[in-house]
Amino acid sequence: VQLQASGGGVVQAGGSLRLSCTASGRTFSSYVMVWFRQAPEKEREFVAAIRWSGDGTHYAESVKGRFTISRDNAKNIVYLQMTSLKPEDTAVYYCAAEGSWYSDSSYYQEDGMEYWGKGTLVTVSS
Repeated sequence: VQLQASGGGVVQAGGSLRLSCTASGRTFSSYVMVWFRQAPEKEREFVAAIRWSGDGTHYAESVKGRFTISRDNAKNIVYLQMTSLKPEDTAVYYCAAEGSWYSDSSYYQEDGMEYWGKGTLVTVSS
């Protein structure tokens, strides 16, 4: 599976952006899709995950209520709708894929992902 994230840009605090991650291959629906982000001089962190059919999601506490992850298996795309953006949301956002769904989101770690896309930069100005 090859992944390509897009949709990043510069936005003012309080604004919105929608990120997309397009996947190649016919097995997209077999993967749990996950968004991570990495802020300058910080470690990469989990943001959100969505089950294969889209009927289950996880969010980091820092984005809960502001971000929404969704997927369209017919188009091989996963989205991250980001609203009420804050300067601390500034980061490079990455999409990733792995085969397992965990009830505990803490299991979604960087080294557990099977595939990664190149990141897209989101900058939130104050």
